[in-house]
Amino acid sequence: MSGGKPVLTHIDASGEAHMVDVSDKAETVRIATAEGYVKMALETLALIRQGNAKKGDVIGTARLAGIMAAKRTADLIPLCHPLMLTKVAVEIEEDAALPGLRVMATAKLTGKTGVEMEALTAVSIACLTIYDMAKAADKAMEIGGIRLLEKSGGKSGDFRHPEAK
Repeated sequence: MSGGKPVLTHIDASGEAHMVDVSDKAETVRIATAEGYVKMALETLALIRQGNAKKGDVIGTARLAGIMAAKRTADLIPLCHPLMLTKVAVEIEEDAALPGLRVMATAKLTGKTGVEMEALTAVSIACLTIYDMAKAADKAMEIGGIRLLEKSGGKSGDFRHPEAK
């Protein structure tokens, strides 16, 4: 926001997309956390819990996929800066209320630009990996709720999603 008015920082004065110049920004500790879920049949959740999915350890593989994806965000999102992440953590927990799995990812660095996209990419790819590994049992799984929960650091300050727990 500039003077209270929302702006699109990746669009220049002539309306062209561009990579934001962060060279004059201060290096600060930046942390972002995102979440999402994969809703599935109870039977599919039981298969995953028991480790009986056809392709193997669903949760462990999805966790690794999320971490790897966060590190490759600049290769996937055209205007993202390549970042030297100092931490990526992906947590995957059962949620009987869905039923399914909730995914949360946190990305961290000390740098000139934020890590929101890295956290969101980690969650997205972890959810897609869960779907891929369990689709033989349940093609009707639903991926949803992918959102930024919170971020800290940088010029724009801290953010916490209004519906975050």
